[in-house]
Amino acid sequence: MTSDARLNEAGQRMTACISSLRRYAHALLRDRTAADDLVQDTLDRAWTRLTSWHDGADMRPWLFSIMHNLHVDQVRRPRLATVPVDEEAMTVAVRGMHHDNLELRDLDAALQRLPAEQREVLLLVALEEMSYAEAADVLGISPGNVASRLCRAREKLRAVLDEQKTISLKVVR
Repeated sequence: MTSDARLNEAGQRMTACISSLRRYAHALLRDRTAADDLVQDTLDRAWTRLTSWHDGADMRPWLFSIMHNLHVDQVRRPRLATVPVDEEAMTVAVRGMHHDNLELRDLDAALQRLPAEQREVLLLVALEEMSYAEAADVLGISPGNVASRLCRAREKLRAVLDEQKTISLKVVR
C-alpha cells in the first residue's frame, strides 16, 4: 500500500470514529467544549503517531486508548478554576419529551456518582458497545478486571437509580 493510500485509509477510519469518540468524551467529561477538545487532542495525537497503528487493525480501540491516556493525563494535571456553563438551563424544554429529558438527566447524575474506573468501563461496554477485550485494551487492564468493574458499576447504578426513584416518590406524595 502506498503512503498516500495508507494516509487516506487512516483518515477515513478516524473520521468514522469521531461520533463515538465525541459521545464517550461527553459522557466522561459532561462538558461539551472539554469533550470536543479531548476528541481534537486525541485525533491530533493519533495522526502524529499513525506509525504505531497497524494497518488493517480496528482503529477504534486504538483511538479510545489514546483518548483514555490523554484524559488520565488531564485529570492528573492541575487546572485553572473555571465555572461550567449549565447547558441544560440554556435549552428550551420540548413538550412530550420532558419526561425523557428528566430520565436522561437522572441517568447522567447517577453515572457521575460512579467511581471513574467503573464509569469508564460502563461507558465503553454499554454506550460504545466495545467487547471486554477491546475495553481492556483501551484502559490497559485485563478483561477480568473489565468484567468485575462492569458488574460493580451496574450494581451501583441500579442502587443509585432506585434511590432516586424512592426520593422522587416521597416528593410526589
